[in-house]
Amino acid sequence: MVQGGSAIRGSRVGAGPMGEMDHGVHAARVSVSYWDALGNETVRHYSAEVAAEDIPEIIDCPVSGLPAGRDRENPPAAVKNEPYKTHLAYVKERRTSEEAERLLDEALSKLRERRGKTSSTH
Repeated sequence: MVQGGSAIRGSRVGAGPMGEMDHGVHAARVSVSYWDALGNETVRHYSAEVAAEDIPEIIDCPVSGLPAGRDRENPPAAVKNEPYKTHLAYVKERRTSEEAERLLDEALSKLRERRGKTSSTH
């Protein structure tokens, strides 16, 4: 058994004094508060070298998922999500019923023509 020594059990060799707070130089930064519609505050830190116009006006609140802005009294409204649209819904937006009918007839006639040709060769 090794006796003596001044090592503190569980500390790294060469770790320095316990509770040492100097871990390097911290860059100058700006703290910006954002609030969502529920009153949740989120603080983000940006480099002091960043231009004011490059700091976002609105972020997503990590607590609620709602948009959060810098004005505590007037937080941004929640964005209304549109329901998922199927491919058919997008096609119906672009085509009239008459166009759809004509395209369907063309596709069916091409299909029937191909089937007629393949069945006659067998």
